[in-house]
Parts: sequence; C-alpha cells; structure tokens
Amino acid sequence: MSQAISIEYPSVDLGGFPVQSLTAPILGQKLERAIDEKKQISLFFANTNFVVKCQDIRESILKSNCVITNDGVGLDIASLLLYKKKFPENLCGTDFVPQFLIDIKQKARVFLLGAKPGIADRAAKNMREHLGITVVGARDGYSQMQDIDKVINDINTSEANIVIVAMGNPLQEKWILDHQHSLNANIFMGVGALIDFLAGDKPRAPVVFRKLRLEWLYRLSLEPTRLLRRYTLDIGIFLALCLNAERNKSKWVEKHNEQ
Repeated sequence: MSQAISIEYPSVDLGGFPVQSLTAPILGQKLERAIDEKKQISLFFANTNFVVKCQDIRESILKSNCVITNDGVGLDIASLLLYKKKFPENLCGTDFVPQFLIDIKQKARVFLLGAKPGIADRAAKNMREHLGITVVGARDGYSQMQDIDKVINDINTSEANIVIVAMGNPLQEKWILDHQHSLNANIFMGVGALIDFLAGDKPRAPVVFRKLRLEWLYRLSLEPTRLLRRYTLDIGIFLALCLNAERNKSKWVEKHNEQ
C-alpha cells in the first residue's frame, strides 16, 4: 500500500466542502508528484451535484487525503455570493483529466472503472490509439464490479498508478474512500461521465457552449429526464447548503470569540 500524502491549498468552503482554488498546471504538478513520490491522493471534482449528493459521506471525505476542485459555473456563482470572488480557473474533470494523462503519459498507467458494459473497454481503446495513454485495465460498473476482491487484485496486478472511477456521485467517491487503502495506485479520480465521453458514447458540448460555461444546458437538452432535477431543484438545494454551512461557520466563530 502506498503512503498517503496530505496536501493543503487555499480553499473556499461551499456546502461544508473545502473546494480548493487551483489552476490546472498546479493541480497537475501536485498529482504528478504523488506518482513520483509513490504516495496516495484522491481527486474529486465538485460540481453542484457533488455538493448535494455527497453530504452523507462528507465527514469521510474531509478525513481523507483528497483534493476537491471546482467544476462548473454553479461553484463560481456560490463563491461570488458568499465570498465575492471567483475561482481562478474552471477545473472541469472532462477537460482536465485527459490533458493531464497526455501530459504525463510516459509515466501514467491507467485503470478504468465504471460505466455500462463495453463502454470502459471502448474508452480504453480510444485512449490507447488516439491519445497515446497506457491503459492497463478496464472494468464496467455492473457485473465486472461484483467481485471486489478480484477487482482489487486485478488493479494491483496491473501495476496501475492511476485509477479512474466513473459511477456518478456519491457512488464513485464512496468506492474510492472504501477501497483506496487496499490498492497500490497513487491517484484516484471520481470522474462522472468522462468514460462515456472518452468512449464516444456521449457527445461533448460544442466549443461555444463550453466557452460560455453552458455545457450543462447542452447536456440537459440531450438527457432532460435524467438531468432535469439536477439543474432545477438540486440547484436550490445546493445554494441552501452553501448558505447554511456559511451561517453555521459564522455562528461557531462568534461563539468562540465570546469565550
């Protein structure tokens, strides 16, 4: 098992999660260092859905050695409302992860976990053939994940140093928290729909949508039934969680200042 690495960065508290203010180059350097030093770190991309769905495992996340980065315009809006500042860069996992893997492809050995049967295999094939990334194994998120002991053994036998988990929030984060200490890999990433995108099973939004920070709208137009709640009711829940967490923090500060 690799030694854990504890890393702290300037952060913004949103919904009880310390979302770190990073740029892609700095984050990439920190992750690459974990590989070089054979230490462990997990990376979670916090969009509004992450903040809402991961509340039940928030304490476990906070106790773990992880980096939580901002993904999406909703995090910027909340940060502006509460702290009058934006994040320096939008660290969307769908953009950051492939570029990071390309940048360190001489040392990266990647194992894919998640998505529907066949999709992880297609993603692995595309990553090898089109991106030049060494993918040492892939398992879907269904029948191939039933025997956890076998999955852990397969990952360790493959000598993967990066494990990419695509199961959606909060399943992917919980899987990483539950199993990373049984694994020899150095980096663990919860990546949502990234494997579907890499396999070509889901299209990315056109560049103009991404530049305008409207990729969520494009995805909603493609999957309205699945995503409608996420981009309507859950946005309200997200903002309420952020406001409530900030209110509780302020009360705690006032109480301790009075003592």
